[in-house]
Amino acid sequence: MDDFIGKAEVLLEALPFIKRFFGKTFVVKYGGAAMVDEALKQSFAQDVVLLKYVGINVVVVHGGGPQINETLGKMGIESRYVRGMRVTDSETIDIIEMVLVGKVNKEIVALVNQHGAAAVGLSGKDGQLILARKMNVAVPGDGESTEIIDIGMVGEIVRVDPTVIRSLDGKFIPVIAPVGVGESGETYNINADLVAGRVAAALGAEKLILLTDVEGVRDREGGLISTLTISQSADLIERDVISSGMIPKVECCVDALNGGVVKTHIIDGRDRHAVLLEIFTERGVGTEVVRDS
Repeated sequence: MDDFIGKAEVLLEALPFIKRFFGKTFVVKYGGAAMVDEALKQSFAQDVVLLKYVGINVVVVHGGGPQINETLGKMGIESRYVRGMRVTDSETIDIIEMVLVGKVNKEIVALVNQHGAAAVGLSGKDGQLILARKMNVAVPGDGESTEIIDIGMVGEIVRVDPTVIRSLDGKFIPVIAPVGVGESGETYNINADLVAGRVAAALGAEKLILLTDVEGVRDREGGLISTLTISQSADLIERDVISSGMIPKVECCVDALNGGVVKTHIIDGRDRHAVLLEIFTERGVGTEVVRDS
């Protein structure tokens, strides 16, 4: 009987959060190990389906770097990067679109459907969801000068039009591939974190949740920071406490908050049911990035 009571208490702990978030929109960026490990893939799909059935409108934005690398490798195409951005020529962009939209996106949709909810796959081209333009990357040159590097069909977001998402009327879980469309119909590869943040802002989401391969943001001593404000994050970046790959994730959260998202989270997707643990427990997991009070 104690075991049954313990299970009931777990449900009761979640009740205030279920009430608070009923009818709200959460945008979840799905990537990293959670997209590769089979057990984590199953637990992520279960989390998404449970959120849907307790009345939360879930929007999934996914990455696909490992899958793209694998496909390019099989075709004998070497991946090149400039400041963490994949150099994407006309041949590569066709392969990226094929992998992200035709393969990865449909696998996620099928997985969510398999666990009992109705999902539908989208890319930024559908309903002109993501209008993009060419991104040029500035790198340090000689002395104090900077050099602008052309990295091909990598895009920055001009506008997100969430009409196609809203047209689903909450009946389906949108699963979005981070591919945008230019003014002339050209295809752009866009960082999935940036897409998730801008989609969350366009929808006025309650939460943006970024699944990563680290526990969250750490302080200089290596301790996990559970809550981080916008001003604190700027200070930690300036002092190089937040560095390398964590900087764009934190900046994505800050941009989303400035765009109207209520709260943002960076959590470890290597933990099973990390999304549920962050949302439905008092302590949560990972790091939440919030506005200054």
